[in-house]
Amino acid sequence: MEGKRNGRVILHMDMNAFYCSVHAAEEPGIYKGKATAVAGSVEMRKGIVVTSSYEARARGVRTGMTVRQAQNLCPELLLIRPDFDLYRRYSKAFLRISRSYTPLVEAMSIDECYMDITGSGQFGTPLEIADEIQRRVREDLSLPCSIGIAPNKLLAKMASDMRKPNAITVLRRRDVPALLWDKPCQTLFGIGKKSAEKLERMNIRTIGQLANADAKMLADKFGVYGEWMKRAANGIDNSPVEPEREAAKSIGHTTTLPADLTEREQYRHVLLNLADQTTRRLRKHGMLSSTVSITIRDPDMKTITRATTLDAPTESTDEVYRVACSLMDRHWKSGQPVRLLGITLQGLSEKKTTPVQLDLFSYEEAPRKEELNKVMDRLRDKYGESAVLTAGMLTDDPSSLIRNKKLRGTSLQTDFLRDKDPLNENDY
Repeated sequence: MEGKRNGRVILHMDMNAFYCSVHAAEEPGIYKGKATAVAGSVEMRKGIVVTSSYEARARGVRTGMTVRQAQNLCPELLLIRPDFDLYRRYSKAFLRISRSYTPLVEAMSIDECYMDITGSGQFGTPLEIADEIQRRVREDLSLPCSIGIAPNKLLAKMASDMRKPNAITVLRRRDVPALLWDKPCQTLFGIGKKSAEKLERMNIRTIGQLANADAKMLADKFGVYGEWMKRAANGIDNSPVEPEREAAKSIGHTTTLPADLTEREQYRHVLLNLADQTTRRLRKHGMLSSTVSITIRDPDMKTITRATTLDAPTESTDEVYRVACSLMDRHWKSGQPVRLLGITLQGLSEKKTTPVQLDLFSYEEAPRKEELNKVMDRLRDKYGESAVLTAGMLTDDPSSLIRNKKLRGTSLQTDFLRDKDPLNENDY
């Protein structure tokens, strides 16, 4: 294939309907071949469909629907509460299969990865390798997956999306005009709705029109992103497969609330739980944060993000909580309903290499707080996240659920892949 000529053959593996497929693999007698949906998390407004099986999708069930809407379309729909511990185990297992063919595996999320198999010729042709990986995932894990084969990451991703489930698709650069150029710009991976709307206002509606658009005009309107879009529309992507993902640039948690909050004390409880878990993850990775950002969403889905840079990098729950509350008080009027809250820690740096200047009071207090954090973290590592809590964390709102690693997670959160514990054969 063309990848041979430019020196690269890239696979993109996408696990099909991953969460539902995992439950079908675990309990085939109950879920295999059935219309299922992972939903019902209190944190997701007591009934939003997170994902659905292909049998449910055939009946019109889609991600983001309420459970009631989904059940109206598909009365026999089986609802499953999320189990992120289970999903993480299966994720590690399919990545272990991938790494048996190449060390160049880049996990993009809990259910997808890129593989650079340019140097893996001893295992066969690219098609033979993809076929064998797909077979092993199906036989060892009882999971379906789609695999795209291409000379670069962009086209491999596009290829895996073309046919689902259980498909293998080859996409060469020379195929791009015939297969992609008549498609809307938003179908090109990396172009979002707003960019597509802006392109449409420029009379650029298809990938082919984008591929042939004036480069200077795109650069003037979009900057370097415009240059990237033109290259991508022509099937050009030189980004490498990076097996060791760089350290996280940010650590965050958000929580959607089952009832809108209007009182200051209500949202302060939520912010305390968010601050607790973000700083806990921060300390686990040996990092400090120099910027605290909060996300607020109202019932009309209007979302704002506000951030502040700290005087000194921190790992302290108290400091992050204080700053988050200050941001909230400044940017949200009392009485306004809140649908979602989030805290994100940015400007991360390694604690062992980050100089921190302390005043006299902080100099005396910091070692005691650091030791207390270590003790609390050790207790929670051993006895669970709820082993040591402050009074303010004892709430019945969904922010308390972020301590429950079994129920809580997102497909994009990949902290678990950086765990130092070696993978073993009992990961699934």
